[in-house]
Amino acid sequence: MKISGCIFDMDGVIVDSAKHHFTAWKMLADELSIPFTLDDNKLLKGLSRIDSLEKILSLGSLELNSNTKLLLMEKKNSLYLYLVSKMSEYEILPGVKDLILELRREGVGVCLGSSSKNATVILKNVNLFNLFDGVVDGNNITLSKPDPEVFLKGAEILGISPSECVVFEDAASGIEAALSGGFFALGIGDASELSRANSVVSDLCGMTLEKLNQITG
Repeated sequence: MKISGCIFDMDGVIVDSAKHHFTAWKMLADELSIPFTLDDNKLLKGLSRIDSLEKILSLGSLELNSNTKLLLMEKKNSLYLYLVSKMSEYEILPGVKDLILELRREGVGVCLGSSSKNATVILKNVNLFNLFDGVVDGNNITLSKPDPEVFLKGAEILGISPSECVVFEDAASGIEAALSGGFFALGIGDASELSRANSVVSDLCGMTLEKLNQITG
């Protein structure tokens, strides 16, 4: 395929903000007297904020009204924003910045496609925001992954068709979203968890456009 654009998920692909999500959700779960472990946190991978909260509440067999859920989500987000406000470019995952810089030099479009509503804040904190041609996040979409809306909007921003675009994802729901949208889905992480992806690499350390072209064929 001819690679005209690349769309990156954020958490677990560009930065490891999962640890900050876990800390914030854990604090909230503790307040609700709901046991919440690192293994439980894995169940939230790729989920929206409301779906994550619903999953945690189900762990404690707790039912709350809509207003209370809204307040809890706002509280969690405030905790999370405080934690990510301390992030710096040292938290960019290995190989990511070098790859993005090369893609830009070679004229390949670069977009972010994340369900996070804090994507822009994080990209600015780690000094990557200006390297993206566009950002599609939780503030711009109505449907969460595995719906392909976030990636389709990214392709639209880049002015290319999905068949010319590689999506970088670390969550199974994101892989499904990419596939259903007609993109090449490159999984980042554990191949056993991302078996539906077109191809999987453990990380982006040493990744280049040449290697991407070899992977996508």
